[in-house]
Amino acid sequence: MTFENFSIISFKKGANQYFIEEMNIEVVHILPTNKTPEVLLNPDGIIKIKGRAIDESRTKFSDQIMVWIDAYLLNPAKSTEVIIALEYLNSYNSIILASVLKKLSQVNQQSKRLVIKWYIEGDDDDLLERGKYISSTFNIPIEFIMTDQI
Repeated sequence: MTFENFSIISFKKGANQYFIEEMNIEVVHILPTNKTPEVLLNPDGIIKIKGRAIDESRTKFSDQIMVWIDAYLLNPAKSTEVIIALEYLNSYNSIILASVLKKLSQVNQQSKRLVIKWYIEGDDDDLLERGKYISSTFNIPIEFIMTDQI
């Protein structure tokens, strides 16, 4: 499957089943827009999501991230650090972010380390509550770090 000129995984059919073939995954850097955050996906174990997440349409943006994570989970780094720094997160994108974090929690199931750091502006109680809800609902440990500016 190919997104934006980089190949992540390929699907092979055999005995009426599809198998995911591991390939080298590359660093993916998605630049921000007015409605989507900047995303850095690094196979060395660094995942960063920063900016505004207010796009309400299902786009290849979120699909691209999920496909990359599927490939990453075939052979994750010994330690994966997820850094989230969002100015705004609407309900639709909360669902997408929860899906991303739930999928990444599989790193722990492979006896590898997952650290999630979520930076929140000091007065943004709504974003803090959304993060705590995701953490408690999916039993994903998240370190919330209050900051003056995102």
